[in-house]
Amino acid sequence: AEARDQVRWFPAMVSNHVMDLIERYGFESDIPKELTEFVRARKFYDYKDHSRVGAKHGEFVTDDICDRFCVLGTPEQATAKLNELEAVGVDQFNIYLMTEGQEDTLGAYGRDIIPQLAGVAK
Repeated sequence: AEARDQVRWFPAMVSNHVMDLIERYGFESDIPKELTEFVRARKFYDYKDHSRVGAKHGEFVTDDICDRFCVLGTPEQATAKLNELEAVGVDQFNIYLMTEGQEDTLGAYGRDIIPQLAGVAK
């Protein structure tokens, strides 16, 4: 639960881009329903709290959305999620070091996750 609370800002931020697409193309366009449905609960976005952990505008983001948009958990869970994403065509990802434990997160990626993904794990 704590990890999800630390990253709710990210799907909330993504919702801005989804809203831009909806404004341009409409809710009933070819935009994936997973995106259009997730933003229906959004009431507002406060740019003064842009990408801030704990921002009120992120309260609409459910645990399921955090799990869908973010890579969370142990190094083993993160590696499994990234492998699943690769299997459906994802070939890049970003690591946002904007929450608690930044050095630990970066260390886990360098030591445990990236070597597994590259097939060079010890």
